[in-house]
Amino acid sequence: MSYDKDIFSMPDLTAGFNDEDRAALVNALKNKLESLTGQHSELLEILSPTVRKRVEDLREILSQHDEIETKFFEEKAALEAKYQKLYEPLYTKRYDIVNGVAEVEATNEVAMDQDGGKAGEEKGVPDFWLTAMKTNDVLSEEITERDEGALKHLKDIKWSRIDDPKGFKLEFFFDTNPYFKNSILTKTYHMVDENEPILEKAIGTEIEWYPGKCLTQKLLKKKPRKGSKNAKPVTKTEDCASFFNFFSPPEVPKEDEDLDEESAEELQNQMEQDYDIGSTIRDKIIPHATSWFTGEAVHGDGFDDSDDDDEDDELYDDDDEDEEDVDDDEEEEDDEDEDQDEGKTNKKSSAGKKEKSARTEVGDGQHGERRPESKQE
Repeated sequence: MSYDKDIFSMPDLTAGFNDEDRAALVNALKNKLESLTGQHSELLEILSPTVRKRVEDLREILSQHDEIETKFFEEKAALEAKYQKLYEPLYTKRYDIVNGVAEVEATNEVAMDQDGGKAGEEKGVPDFWLTAMKTNDVLSEEITERDEGALKHLKDIKWSRIDDPKGFKLEFFFDTNPYFKNSILTKTYHMVDENEPILEKAIGTEIEWYPGKCLTQKLLKKKPRKGSKNAKPVTKTEDCASFFNFFSPPEVPKEDEDLDEESAEELQNQMEQDYDIGSTIRDKIIPHATSWFTGEAVHGDGFDDSDDDDEDDELYDDDDEDEEDVDDDEEEEDDEDEDQDEGKTNKKSSAGKKEKSARTEVGDGQHGERRPESKQE
């Protein structure tokens, strides 16, 4: 299993490099290249000395490229850190408006609304983060109906880089609520290596649920068997789907623990999905929460292209069916018996086209982004 580097924000891995760090990274790249060359030694051995020398020159060019690339990542990280500070005051203003800390200047329409009574008593923007997250395809699949009550109390989401180890942290700020005691839930992603985007592990906050309010488990009651001495129903808890499982990420086994292929693949898929959720919140929801709340981000995210294509296909199919009907009418004037048979055939063909078009609509879906490699690779 392998992953492309472009899925990761490499500045997360290179922020704050000094000369010593940079040199270490370049050496690591060289060592990696040498190890890869060792794996393909059989190929090099069959090359002629002249071609082999050319390959060595190509490797040297690649090494020089890697040195320049390292500087690029370092400068890019510094630039992103600079603008991240410029974003902060805007995020603070957004927080104040969403949570009713600050009020916008009232217009005539707002003043009339406030005179109405109940509507004017609303504080901030209700369900702001819940609505924004549910509008995103990746997150909407994780949020259940039971989760919505708790997520209504979500006040803000922030993210920040961490340097030791490299990675990033998400923070979810909650108002006092009847579900759990925590006011802040965090999710931290650790990267194992700086020269490759390898996810080491993720760590989440342990949620302190109030009795009977745990959203990641459900209570099951079973009737006692006939003839059983215990007449009371048997109760047990069972894990269930919930967005809050996000704070209990898959556990990565220790290095000395061996996993069979099936277990390793399952763990890999879980880590991919977990990172996909985290990076979506960091890269899409936090900076563009207002657009996700209003639904504008959906159109800007390329989600509707397939729907337009399907609509065009349906119109095209309808035109074809109209042409077939005209042909049928003309043939009926010439030979009625023969037309009846052909009309039946055309109807079947038309129905088949409709069915095929419907299957295309159902089958069309958004392709997910490529995901990071995990340590288990």
